[in-house]
Amino acid sequence: MNPRLAVAQSSSIRGDITGNVTHHAELAEAAARRGARLIIFPELSLTGYEPDLAMRLALTANDPRLRPLKEVAEVSGITIVAGAPMMTKAGLHIAAFVFRPAGETLIYTKHHLHKGEEAFFVPGTLNPMIELDGERISLAICADTTHPSHAAEAARAGASVYAAGVLITPGGIQADSTQLRNYASEHGLVVLMANHASPTGGWATAGRSAIWDEGGIEVVTAQGEGESLLLATREKGVVRGELLRLSVP
Repeated sequence: MNPRLAVAQSSSIRGDITGNVTHHAELAEAAARRGARLIIFPELSLTGYEPDLAMRLALTANDPRLRPLKEVAEVSGITIVAGAPMMTKAGLHIAAFVFRPAGETLIYTKHHLHKGEEAFFVPGTLNPMIELDGERISLAICADTTHPSHAAEAARAGASVYAAGVLITPGGIQADSTQLRNYASEHGLVVLMANHASPTGGWATAGRSAIWDEGGIEVVTAQGEGESLLLATREKGVVRGELLRLSVP
């Protein structure tokens, strides 16, 4: 892992795209000031995890409300991965929008849905690989990480980093974290997990976002809820982490 990578454990305001975009931009700028070249946010971070609002809140890559994130990416040289619903001919997807410094926007769509999500969303197939300073970063959204085949396919495609935006509750965090740690050691991947910092959509969050190195060693983790930036970089062959607790509302 050559570039410095960041995980945002952030809060989202229900349905407030403009306010959430502003907050994402602030966090991305803060990460960039600390040398980060990529930052990943939680699942549906731009709208909150709000399935009942998702159809009305669906975004496209050209939505003018997303311009502040594109500008931060371009000016600060940081790739921003943020979550939002997106409509295609196939239906409504849970997506991750990837804003690149050169102005390109890539889109990943969640491949596997949690039970109950099928009432609102359809599975997607978009799966871009992010090339960054010699690293190949593969994306995942929440339930994707519960399917071992998803991480295995990322590794077979040549990924060196597996980056997941999630919403994980206190009851699920131990099992899900263990599974992600195992993917890191089994496939030799640096694994990033970005969880929500506060409740969203009526769901409690465990927080506890984390980064694991290729051996499955947890190099940095957030302790419970609350907004944090997690950063990881390689120094003399060792992945080292840094945790920054934030006072940003």
